[in-house]
Amino acid sequence: MYLVLTDARLVPELLFKWILFKIHLKKSTMKTTILVSMAICGSVLFCSCGNDSDKAASDKDSKEVAMDQNEKKLDSTNIKSDAEWAVKAADGGMLEVQLGKLAATNASSTKVKSFGKMMVDDHTKANEELMAVAKAKNISLPAAISEKCQKKYDDLSAKKGADFDKAYIDFMVEDHGEDVDHFKKEAENGNDADLKKWAAEKLPVLLHHLDMAKSTKEALK
Repeated sequence: MYLVLTDARLVPELLFKWILFKIHLKKSTMKTTILVSMAICGSVLFCSCGNDSDKAASDKDSKEVAMDQNEKKLDSTNIKSDAEWAVKAADGGMLEVQLGKLAATNASSTKVKSFGKMMVDDHTKANEELMAVAKAKNISLPAAISEKCQKKYDDLSAKKGADFDKAYIDFMVEDHGEDVDHFKKEAENGNDADLKKWAAEKLPVLLHHLDMAKSTKEALK
């Protein structure tokens, strides 16, 4: 459609208005582009920071996370040391279960496989009991084994057959000796009555495990 101008005097005025309109349109387009670009950059930065925070949280040692949570929740209570004990017990208990399952595939000795099954059965039950007691006390426990325990698991998972049998049972003798001492201290000196009672109840089981580990070790010679 064409506009026919009957008055020549209107041409300069209309031309000037047309030029102003084009300049305004160009500025508006540039402003919109800049705002959109800033919004996109902001979203990218936000997502990046969020991912970094999530990654940092997921990379943190589960045992340390539980320790930190208990530090904040139980700082003014008298069961702070009991919570620390419970976190260590839970970490060790989970490792016992995972190594017992590993024995089913990596061990060559039937005695070692049998010992591993006993570890899975007994420590799975103990772990569930400890979780119930801890929940009632508002004590946080690790959701996965610590980096230290993971390293031990990785070391043993690299071994097969007779090499695994020896390394696994050697560790079971050493570990259960430490467990007995650990549980004795809580049973005798703990502040929380329920955790003290539970630790005392588990001592005979751990002593049995230690005896079985030692006899299995002798059988491998």
